[in-house]
This record gives sequence, C-alpha cells and structure tokens, in this order.
Amino acid sequence: MVTIKQIADLCGVSRGTVDRVLNNRGNVKAEKRELVLQMAKKLKYKPNPAGKALAARKINPVAAVVLPSAGIVFFDDLIRAMENAAKKYEDYGMHTQWHIMKGYDVDEQCRILEELRPQVNAVIINPINDSRVAEKLNDLIRDGIFVVTINNDIEQVHQHYYVGSDYVNGGRTMGALLKMTGPSEAHIGIILGSLKMLGHLHRLQGFKQAIAGIPSYSIVQVIEDNDDNIAAFSKTRDMLAAHPEINVLINLSSGGSYGSCRAALDAADRTFLILVFDTIPTTRNLMKKGVIQAAVYQHPRQQGQKAMLLVFDYLVNGIIPDREQYIMNNEIRIRENI
Repeated sequence: MVTIKQIADLCGVSRGTVDRVLNNRGNVKAEKRELVLQMAKKLKYKPNPAGKALAARKINPVAAVVLPSAGIVFFDDLIRAMENAAKKYEDYGMHTQWHIMKGYDVDEQCRILEELRPQVNAVIINPINDSRVAEKLNDLIRDGIFVVTINNDIEQVHQHYYVGSDYVNGGRTMGALLKMTGPSEAHIGIILGSLKMLGHLHRLQGFKQAIAGIPSYSIVQVIEDNDDNIAAFSKTRDMLAAHPEINVLINLSSGGSYGSCRAALDAADRTFLILVFDTIPTTRNLMKKGVIQAAVYQHPRQQGQKAMLLVFDYLVNGIIPDREQYIMNNEIRIRENI
C-alpha cells in the first residue's frame, strides 16, 4: 500500500506538504501541488477511508454548487440527485452550499465565485463560457480548490474535471435524427439557450457537421431564448412569421422547448418536425401528443451523482479522479420509450 511518506520521498517534499495537497488544506505552491497530485495518481494512492472520514469530520470540508438553473426544469433531476448525495455525505463531515442563479449573467456568476472563494474546498459549477469566469475559476484552482464543471464545460481553465454529455456528439445525433425522420427538403429553425454556453455552441457545431453537404437542407435562422419559455415563445413566433418556409424546428437546449412548441402549435395552418433535447415533463407530454417526434437524453441524475461523488472522494477519501472527463451517453428517446 502506497503511503504519504513514499509520495513525499519521491517528490522531494515533506509529508506535511503531501498531506496538505491530498487533503486540500493549507497553501502549497502550484508546481509542488501538481507534482504531488501526479505522483499520487501514478502510484494509485488510496488512503484509509475510515481514517479520512474521521479527519473530514474535524476539517468540515465545504463544497459549493453554482448553477444557472432557476426556471430550467432540466436541472430538477440533476439537483435532486445532488441533494440526495449531499445529505448522505454530511455523515462524513462534508457540507454543501447552494448558489442558484437565473440566466447567463457573467457578472453574477463572477460575483458568486469571488464571494465563496474563502469559504469552500471544492466547487461544482455549470459555467458560462467567458474569460472572466475562467479567470475566477483559475484563481480558485490556484488556491487549491477542487473544481468540477457539470453539464457544461468552459475553455481556458486549468486543471479541472468535467461531468456531462459530449455536446458535439449530441448535435451530430440530432442531425442524424433529422436525416432519418425529416422531410427530403428541410428548412430549419434552431432554438437554443445561449451561445455563451460552450455546450450549446458545440451542439450547434455538431448539428451543422451532421447535415453538411445536403443541398436540400438549410438553416434559416438561429435564435437564443436564454432557456426561458416566454422568450422562446415570442422569438419562435416571430421567426415563423418571418420565414413561412420553415418546416423543421430543432431545440438544442430544453429550457425554452415548451415555449417554442407552443408557438409552433399557434401556427395552426402549418406542420413541423420538432426535435428537442431532454425528456422533461412538458416534453414527454408533447411527445405523447405527437407534437415532438424525438428527444436526445443526457442522463441528468447520473451527472449529479457523479459530480458529487468526485468531490466527496477527493475531499474526504483523498482520491484523485482517474480522468479529466466523465461523459454520459446521448440517447435517443421517442414516444414508445419515454
């Protein structure tokens, strides 16, 4: 069994330094921290769980969850899974803070990250893909705070871990669905939450890749609804009025899918192929009614469970994740299997 002393000897540092790194407490220079973490990973270091649990009760590690999820039903299952895990982990001394925001406000997310910085040992975040948010997360990582991005990743951030789906693959899957189920001539209206979210941007890229080279397919317009049903209804209605040729609606995020579907239903003299992401309750209902033909599912409960487990294992058991990304499958759901 690998010991802290062996890691310390191999890295040329003190046992105290290794202990501070593996238990995420105290200040350690970034290069030494990286050396210790890599050595522990290489040697497959696994501490005594019982001893770590006892130590955790004394340290009382704190994890913060930061989600722009207010008003977005997709996150209900994800948060419920995280809450259940957090309750269980409280018995081991780990506490969880919840920071729920509405919309993709960069300044607000930066404010939250700055405010929680001196209070926590780990952060689970659905980040806005902005350089200012990246800077705040890099500051946390330099302070020795463990960072997990969930459901959406971010560019320009140093060592962190991602739990979620492959968004480019999700977009390609949606494109493949269109080719299998759609009309021979497709004039497409796309609705998504925000291009400030890396995942939404990647889904759009993946979808474009999937339909590239098909002359009878065209993307007429892309609208951003901020994952809000009211905005989605209004913007989709305007798009359909301006472009009577649209016969396919693709919802690349679920927050505004009900609103966009209501706008399509209001265009009573027209029919549409409608494909969406996520099987939230309104989507399941509209699938049963034949309004939505198919959805791509990304396992929100598994995402929530895995993100919390990574944080718990790191803070309490000293276990370093064995990979940088934990990818959930994109699965096609239709009326018969929802």
